[in-house]
Amino acid sequence: MHPIRSNLRWAGRLAAAALTLSIGFSSTTALAQEPVRIGAFLSATGPAAFLGDPELKTLELYVDRLNAAGGVLGRKLQLVAYDDAGDAEKARTFAKRLLEQDKVDIIVGGSTTGTTMAAVPMVEAAGMPFISLAGAVVIVEPVKKWVFKTPHTDRMACEKIFADMKARNMTKVALIAGTGGFDKSMRAECLKVVGSYGVEVVADETYGANDTDMTTQLTKIKGSNAQAVLNAGFGQGPAIVTRNFRQVGLTLPLYQSHGVASREYIKLSGPAAEGVRLPAAALLVADLLAADDPQKPVVVGYRKAYEEKFKSDISTFGGHAYDGLMLAVNAIKAAGSTDKAKVRDALEATKGYIGTGGIVNMSAKDHMGLDLSAFRMLEVRNGDWTLVK
Repeated sequence: MHPIRSNLRWAGRLAAAALTLSIGFSSTTALAQEPVRIGAFLSATGPAAFLGDPELKTLELYVDRLNAAGGVLGRKLQLVAYDDAGDAEKARTFAKRLLEQDKVDIIVGGSTTGTTMAAVPMVEAAGMPFISLAGAVVIVEPVKKWVFKTPHTDRMACEKIFADMKARNMTKVALIAGTGGFDKSMRAECLKVVGSYGVEVVADETYGANDTDMTTQLTKIKGSNAQAVLNAGFGQGPAIVTRNFRQVGLTLPLYQSHGVASREYIKLSGPAAEGVRLPAAALLVADLLAADDPQKPVVVGYRKAYEEKFKSDISTFGGHAYDGLMLAVNAIKAAGSTDKAKVRDALEATKGYIGTGGIVNMSAKDHMGLDLSAFRMLEVRNGDWTLVK
């Protein structure tokens, strides 16, 4: 178990800062200089690194930018981040460390549903505001007092996809899903809402996390009377499904989840991704948004800052971290302190926050604050994302 580079960098800064303190400082002055500690456990390495790596980079980038602009409440921000490598047990250990040893003021993290849910009981018991960056609806339903999230839910993805199928006069769908936490949750949510859109599930296949070939499942789907296929999953599995989909000769419309909303999916899938549709945040199509779209300045600004700093493509996952940090900072400002109960109440009272994921309006019954309008339907054309009108 090891702190990520943020921890090491901040340890050096804090050590240097400590040398500047004099015995003559009053306790009030010393307290004012205490940093606002932002805790994070992220899957920066391992199978979910495509989520955690851009999330960590985003948090580091914007903590530095906020500090350069004066910090929050006259105090600097300190990022205390750990790499759980996608392991729920490690996430639990690091969450415990953030709570008990690092004494953070708020936690922004949890790249996956599994790592997030491992920490939920502890943050609830400790009374720690926690903003998750993971997708499954179980994170915020039922509502948990101290837990919030930034990404759109898997249920919303199902609804957006089925609405698009309905608009294309498709009434029969084949499901294929992984067996991970997000995959299972999205499959279950799709089965709950599919009937509301007049769509029938005519095939239902699964694949394991370590499977490298899904042609058997897809051949079964090819033998069904499906008019479209929906893959509920994230990571490398969906890219394998996409390639195998073409290899077995399937020509039906293929939908993927928002769990693959990055250019990496297109790279891994190659030409087989052509025509694939998925719901995603506006961030991926920043330049295609209308000039008067309220999200445009936010997503264009984030993309510019990220790409200039890291010389790599953006993903919606980094955007989730941006929103999580900004929601945290805004709540601390609104609370006027880092008092955890006040910050929690301020988060729950968030209205009209314009982020990379959409316009957020939270309430006591909704700790995510996004509706279906926050999702854009995208399609891969000529190796790039396009906006479905």
